[in-house]
Amino acid sequence: MNITTHSETPWLELIGSKNWEGLLNPFDINLRTLILRCGDFCQATYDAFNNDSNSKYAGSSRYGKRSFFHKVKLRPSPNDYQVAYFIYGTAKISIPAAFFLHSLSREAWDRESNWIGYIATTTDEVSKALGRREIYLVWRGTQRDLEWINVYGAGSVSAESLLRQKTFKPPTTENTDVGGSSSDSDDDNDEVRGKPKVMRGWLTIYTSYNPNSSFTKVSARTQVLASIKQLVEKYKNEEVSIIVTGHSLGASLATLSAFDLAENGITNVPVTAFVFGSPQVGNRAFNNRLNQFPNVKLLHIRNKIDLITLYPSKLLGYVDSGVQFEIDSRKSGNLKRSTNTGDWHNLQGMLHVVAGWNGEDGEFELKVPRSLALVNKSSGFLKDEYLIPESWWIEKNKGMVMDENGEWALQSPDEEDIPVPEFAE
Repeated sequence: MNITTHSETPWLELIGSKNWEGLLNPFDINLRTLILRCGDFCQATYDAFNNDSNSKYAGSSRYGKRSFFHKVKLRPSPNDYQVAYFIYGTAKISIPAAFFLHSLSREAWDRESNWIGYIATTTDEVSKALGRREIYLVWRGTQRDLEWINVYGAGSVSAESLLRQKTFKPPTTENTDVGGSSSDSDDDNDEVRGKPKVMRGWLTIYTSYNPNSSFTKVSARTQVLASIKQLVEKYKNEEVSIIVTGHSLGASLATLSAFDLAENGITNVPVTAFVFGSPQVGNRAFNNRLNQFPNVKLLHIRNKIDLITLYPSKLLGYVDSGVQFEIDSRKSGNLKRSTNTGDWHNLQGMLHVVAGWNGEDGEFELKVPRSLALVNKSSGFLKDEYLIPESWWIEKNKGMVMDENGEWALQSPDEEDIPVPEFAE
């Protein structure tokens, strides 16, 4: 076990019971460590995702649940956490390869679905030592290619499908289909009526299912609600906390799912979302409803110059969710003065800044051990003088191996790493 703790900052305060008052400036060391842990969990989804369309397992996780944290080289200790469930998603709209990828092989593992996240918990040993059980819901996002942001469009739709019917009565004239659209006058009326609305693209990914796929016969939403409730029941005799996290598009899904968990039954367990570089998710009515749950807290870690966090736009009725924790990558002397918007949005770049952030007026200085080389895991954001290759996290020989006859071919995964459906209808 290697869970690092420093000062005696109460756990409930770290997960937002007091809205992180007094913990962001000066930046509490325990909160810094927790944010980095969540970021590393998010990074694991990028590191494990099979993005090689030549592989028949493209779009899945390269690594199975049992050895997942070891194979993504989670630090400081991969033994402190265990993956309980993988989450799979599909969509009824066109999704760019930046997020959803399909294999070119005729023997593809699945033609309708992609792996989009996982649920993990602290192990029994760690939970006993901490006196609590931590449950993490981690969503995969988008790494560098930002073309997806325009594919979804900025249209909003009713969040009715996420709401408990007894507390919401939709107008009879409203089209509640996820694929529907809304006019400006509709948006204005929705604000007056207090009707929660969210961006169509986020909701579609979250709620879509496909009966032709054994992995998404039920939606990602259904998978999440069922899995989290099972874990809460399993650990009902322990102090349980739920932490939801994601970067980029994954951050939007994290916000939706945190809201959904509380809206649909998880009301006596803390639910905290730590999101990185999140686009806006919903309108003011959605935020008001999110804020009504006393057990739900959200901290948004955002780079000051990251343009994605401004999308879709307040002009279109969208608002920021949660407590905004703004950092600035320009404070670090280790990073290039990049004009690449992808660098400004890069997760490892943000985590590097979190590790050394001492406030807008403070000097940048790393306060926790963190390798500089991680910055270039999927970018070239680190200054050239450090001699770290750009985008260095790749499979050896891109997964190619030579067989006994001297022929080269893509290596087949270990049996434990082959995708297996987890949810039935």
